[in-house]
Amino acid sequence: MSIAIKAYASNEFSLSVPFDRNIIQGLKSVSGYRWNADEKLWSFPDTQNNLDIVLKTIYENCAFENQVEDQSFIDDLKSMSSIILMEIRIRSYSGRTGKIYVQYNEDFLKYANKNADRIEQEDVTGFLNHLAVEKNAAASTLNCAMNALRFYYGKVLKKKFIFDIPRAKKDKKLPVVLSKEEVKRLIDTAHNDKHRLILSIAYSAGLRVSEIVNFKISDIDFDRKIINIKAAKGKKDRTSLLSEKIQKQILMYLKTYKPDVWLFEGAEKKNKITVRTVQKIFEHSLNECGIKKSAGIHSLRHSFATHLLEAGTDLRIIQELLGHASSKTTEIYTHVSTRIIQNVRSPLDDL
Repeated sequence: MSIAIKAYASNEFSLSVPFDRNIIQGLKSVSGYRWNADEKLWSFPDTQNNLDIVLKTIYENCAFENQVEDQSFIDDLKSMSSIILMEIRIRSYSGRTGKIYVQYNEDFLKYANKNADRIEQEDVTGFLNHLAVEKNAAASTLNCAMNALRFYYGKVLKKKFIFDIPRAKKDKKLPVVLSKEEVKRLIDTAHNDKHRLILSIAYSAGLRVSEIVNFKISDIDFDRKIINIKAAKGKKDRTSLLSEKIQKQILMYLKTYKPDVWLFEGAEKKNKITVRTVQKIFEHSLNECGIKKSAGIHSLRHSFATHLLEAGTDLRIIQELLGHASSKTTEIYTHVSTRIIQNVRSPLDDL
């Protein structure tokens, strides 16, 4: 039985589960549950009590017994998930991080097919090799799995060997950047005012998709012409730009759509829009306007930074607007900027 755990926000978690009457009955007993028929997801308010009920429901109905004869392994799997989620809260990590760590550690134990106290270095390297070779995982995925295993076996269980395993060397890929003309085409192609505003804000303020989803009306400061971004990546607050065009669009949007708390509401007015919905809005507009680049919603953030750099904005200011902890992260945009390259004449033109 395949259970996929996802996190769209720090105050909500979602589950994708196969059809099972016992599981569905258990999930419906959770306070504040919500079923998204389009995305086939069950969503719940992220409280300890709700997590306990959901985990209990899943583990009582998942057929782990058919996969593993050792009952102690099943108990170990249950205990590990609870411990990781508890440690995540104690250390004040994000709920999304906790769910990702649980997922990788569960996959690892199922792969190793042994109890956590019997895990050795060879089991970990074998799992990472399995992800790299059989699952064709990228370096970022391998490092994410490594972080999850280091958290549980290193920080929680204090097994020192886990820190001797090297991380995967990251691919040095440059971000996909859209030109200003392509950004305009993309926004103009969006189906309605709401979709156009979502894409416009993502680009004009350099927002992450999670920041778009968690955008509240109260985060807008019209007088100071800024956007307050609360508890972003790394639980850091920051401010970004509120362009004059965006101000006018937001005021018109508020009159038309009349949102209550979240600037971008979901299908139900009390709920915010989901990450997947925002991604689909971008993907649809990208296909409709005929842009062939392998771009995602995050490409608007990359484009924001690159276009500021090409306009002469200081790299340090761009770093602050993006919320990067290190200037080295921001420096990648110097490699995709065309400001210098465009002023260089190709030798072919002199032939």
